[in-house]
Amino acid sequence: MNPDPFTADYVVVGAGAVGMALADTLVTESKASVVLVDRRAQPGGHWNDAYPFVRLHGPSAIYGVNSMPLGSGRVDETGLNEGLHELASGAEIRDYYQRVLHERLLASGRVRWLPLHNVDAQGVAVSLVNGERQPLVARQRWVDATRADTQVPATHGPRFAVAEGVRCLTPTELTQHREPAGGYVIVGGGKTAMDTALWLLGQGVDPDGITWIRPREAWVLNRANVQPAAPFALPTLAAMVSELEITRDAGSLPELFERLEAARLLQRIDTSVAPTMYRCAILSEAELAQLRRIRRVVRLGHVRAIERDRIVLDRGEIATSPAQVHVHCSAGGLPRGPMEPIFQGDRIVPQYVRRCSPTFSAAFVAHLALSPLDDAQRNALSAPVPVPNEPLDWLRMHLNTARNQLAWAQRPELQDWFRRSRLEAYSALFEQAAKQGDPAWGELQVRLKRARGAGLERMAMLLRSALPLTA
Repeated sequence: MNPDPFTADYVVVGAGAVGMALADTLVTESKASVVLVDRRAQPGGHWNDAYPFVRLHGPSAIYGVNSMPLGSGRVDETGLNEGLHELASGAEIRDYYQRVLHERLLASGRVRWLPLHNVDAQGVAVSLVNGERQPLVARQRWVDATRADTQVPATHGPRFAVAEGVRCLTPTELTQHREPAGGYVIVGGGKTAMDTALWLLGQGVDPDGITWIRPREAWVLNRANVQPAAPFALPTLAAMVSELEITRDAGSLPELFERLEAARLLQRIDTSVAPTMYRCAILSEAELAQLRRIRRVVRLGHVRAIERDRIVLDRGEIATSPAQVHVHCSAGGLPRGPMEPIFQGDRIVPQYVRRCSPTFSAAFVAHLALSPLDDAQRNALSAPVPVPNEPLDWLRMHLNTARNQLAWAQRPELQDWFRRSRLEAYSALFEQAAKQGDPAWGELQVRLKRARGAGLERMAMLLRSALPLTA
């Protein structure tokens, strides 16, 4: 162990999914020492605060850290995820990160773990237990993984007024509620609200007893198209090819999204309402069918106040009562700050480098940090991909990811790393599938070559057409 435990090659601030994936790669691929700091008592970030029924949106097989599998690799045989890769529960993920911490990071002898500490602007770790202050020193880099800290209802209360006597619960409190309810009101249109609606329906609540306040309709991804295993290789590549072909041939943005939906690449709960939100949320088609059972949907904007007899919204109000249980699902989720260079001299600011892939992106950033390249070269290989918020971000994420992938393709050493990366998965999957000699695979490769350039060019054109002209 480093004789000075508060000096290390890397100081990583934030032990959520991003910080853990990054620290794991630093330790696994080098002899570097690391100080890992977090304000929570345990690693795993927002998974420590999430509601009990939370699960991953996407397959466990491509989440976590590179050096340790998450889950058993099974395909679910029952339930709303039947036929698809397992989705780890919140409890499984918390246990997983404990094992990563103890069996990989601390076991290396090169990691110092500082839980229950904040780090101030001067680089001093401040204990949340006794206030003690300890300066931290990074011989090589500071890593700021705090911008990936997800906001959940348990830690970020409602942004609307709640009158005395109103039952307004977080999803966690909902699972502990033991009093009769005269109905349920879900506040929020994101994945937390979707999960809560599915949980209520799974408990046998009558869908007509649920009022769902959805300020915005969301586009969501189809989980069937993100399955990283051999039996799914053909449909997974086919989905990627179809995205490019559809974009290439789309005459307008409305036509693009209409055709993506018709091909079951994007989904929405209410097909009569144009989505104005896209945040990489993923649903199975079975989950989508369940959510469509809830017909009492309110589209009057955001909630401003919940009073004893009414809910005040941006564009009107609806009746309520003390008998109703209101569920706050409107926390902000992943912060969406401005993009900036990832490598900044003595500082690393991890961000997405591939669409909807936070843990892969973090591991890749760490791999680049250990490479013999300079920061200009590293940044050229890791242009940030935006954290999505609106439908146009589907295009932005595709384009930025494609630019990075084009740069990666020029470097055989990166292609080799992708083949060995558990979090990347698709390179090895597609390479293995290509060796099988299936004619259908060859046909997809031909289609991909024909569609890639024109599809990406059309994406850029459609995006430019949607943006206001600037001087």
